[in-house]
Amino acid sequence: MSRPLLFALLTLSATPLLAQGSQRQPVVPKGMSVSATLTPGIRVGDVVYSSGQLGMRRDAPDATIEGQTTAALENIKAVFEAAGTNMAHAAKCTVFLIDVKDFAGMNQSYRAFFPDSPPARSTIVVAALVVPAAKVEIECLAAMPAN
Repeated sequence: MSRPLLFALLTLSATPLLAQGSQRQPVVPKGMSVSATLTPGIRVGDVVYSSGQLGMRRDAPDATIEGQTTAALENIKAVFEAAGTNMAHAAKCTVFLIDVKDFAGMNQSYRAFFPDSPPARSTIVVAALVVPAAKVEIECLAAMPAN
């Protein structure tokens, strides 16, 4: 199935799944936690939704857009793998940048995670993110692999 068709089916199917009472399962990779306002990921049926992931790391801070993009996508990869899928099944990503000048650097790191047939993507420039030093936030959704 082509990625655009898969994305269209996933987008159209998400709301009916919730309405039909499909199980809504939290996805929490090792090293991440649920807070009062955020779960790293949610699986509904055969779709996994990752929360927006910042590229900030306490253990290895990186002020570059390339480093922050890599860290955000590594977090998303961890969410997908904890749910039982992977980056090859990503269907749609949304990237939030605080500076349009970072677009090329973000793309450089992004390509490493999606070397062939990348998912559909929107990139939006925003005034700020919730952490002042953050340059990028990325959210993605992925399909579960067929058995």
